[in-house]
Amino acid sequence: MAAAKKAVLGPLVGAVDQGTSSTRFLVFNSKTAELLSHHQVEIKQEFPREGWVEQDPKEILQSVYECIEKTCEKLGQLNIDISNIKAIGVSNQRETTVVWDKLTGEPLYNAVVWLDLRTQSTVENLYKRIPGNNNFVKSKTGLPLSTYFSAVKLRWLLDNVRKVQKAVEENRALFGTIDSWLIWSLTGGVNGGVHCTDVTNASRTMLFNIHSLEWDKELCDFFGIPMEILPNVRSSSEIYGLMKISHSLKAGALEGVPISGCLGDQSAALVGQMCFQDGQAKNTYGTGCFLLCNTGHKCVFSEHGLLTTVAYKLGRDKPVYYALEGSVAIAGAVIRWLRDNLGIIKSSEEIEKLAKEVGTSYGCYFVPAFSGLYAPYWEPSARGIICGLTQFTNKCHIAFAALEAVCFQTREILDAMNRDCGIPLSHLQVDGGMTSNKILMQLQADILYIPVVKPSMPETTALGAAMAAGAAEGVGVWSLEPEDLSAVTMERFEPQINAEESEIRYSTWKKAVMKSMGWVTTQSPESGSMGRSTGSLGFPESCGQTEAECGVAHLYPSCLRG
Repeated sequence: MAAAKKAVLGPLVGAVDQGTSSTRFLVFNSKTAELLSHHQVEIKQEFPREGWVEQDPKEILQSVYECIEKTCEKLGQLNIDISNIKAIGVSNQRETTVVWDKLTGEPLYNAVVWLDLRTQSTVENLYKRIPGNNNFVKSKTGLPLSTYFSAVKLRWLLDNVRKVQKAVEENRALFGTIDSWLIWSLTGGVNGGVHCTDVTNASRTMLFNIHSLEWDKELCDFFGIPMEILPNVRSSSEIYGLMKISHSLKAGALEGVPISGCLGDQSAALVGQMCFQDGQAKNTYGTGCFLLCNTGHKCVFSEHGLLTTVAYKLGRDKPVYYALEGSVAIAGAVIRWLRDNLGIIKSSEEIEKLAKEVGTSYGCYFVPAFSGLYAPYWEPSARGIICGLTQFTNKCHIAFAALEAVCFQTREILDAMNRDCGIPLSHLQVDGGMTSNKILMQLQADILYIPVVKPSMPETTALGAAMAAGAAEGVGVWSLEPEDLSAVTMERFEPQINAEESEIRYSTWKKAVMKSMGWVTTQSPESGSMGRSTGSLGFPESCGQTEAECGVAHLYPSCLRG
């Protein structure tokens, strides 16, 4: 019986999905895209100071080993032969920055997470050096100068951590985003580990030219980054190296399996949702919220606060695809905050129960600007607020307002996307952990006033990494030809309120967003020394340019709103 079962399954592909809040290892059937088994481990986030967010790179690596090991055990219990795993893909939280010692394999500092705000003064000092008539950073990278991206985090480490400075001087340092750290470690580490990244992750560093698809000397000079510490840039689908993890007997069963797919998590979700056509879009609800729209072979530059980024390049000789991206810093993270900081829920799943009890926020609005505001505002002076409170408000209303906040933020980036693309989306394809919350999905349909469509298998990020790995040259177990892609069953949520009510709620939300801005001023203890004059609300004075010309909209909110 077991033998017959093994024979039917055919080639399998594994995917490491290393996110901000958890790590997963998932195994898929390459012929049907069916998820066979997986294991998940939550990752600790450390907040050593106000605005700082760090993670331990060794804990992240250990969580990957643990997930691989436990998933292999579960497959064994299902009588599935793990020698059928023919390739492994990696998908990861983007921008998060690691520097490690190539001789010892030890991280030289904690990973500085994408949400981290410590680099605000670094950003302001760098901004002064960009010529007013030539924002070469934005035109080469597609990104506004912001604390979000890796180059400024790396600059901070070089300026402030002696161990990093010394390792660079002695030619021992390697830099990478989480994908690079994992691939180097999984392919042998100090014993011949492969130091590489893919085009999607490279495009989030601010050191990568998205037109030439190479590290850019002018950008590296501008940020003061030595190019020899950077990983080699590869496509998103090719064999990078083979698994070498003999320290763990069970996980060691995957010894010699090629690692052949690598995509930043949002690009992986775009592939997993099969958004291969120009104009197709998806929204992922994870720690943050990320709406990506495939723009084909052309770079489209946003006039409305979105980023231009590399979507994927599925093979060494395959063409590159680009995307417009709306990035929201805090989505699922607000639920974690309600659980860990306020203690009003014991598990993330409880939020749906609380929200269901009241079915309304009763005029309460929650703007979770814990790390400032990302798209479309790029406003680091904002901080989280809960407003519209009355004596009647209770924890259920706050829970409901937190879910609404995720939906309102999505509406803002969808509106920006529709304005940039000119063709409004007729429906929204969604994925990510939060989409299992039915109240959230219904709220999203109501607030967008278009249908929300969710695949029955929500692990599209891992699926995208697995597809890239299985399709790689030299592996060839997963066909990406349109006629071979499995049909996906979808769940659909239709708007259930009238358009007028939807608009009233949205306009009140926008009022709340404005109240969250200008919170951190020159006088605020957390802001440190601000580099420029500020207006009466603590905003830097307007540069008099449009956001597209300026490219540093987060420093000049008036460019965006003017």
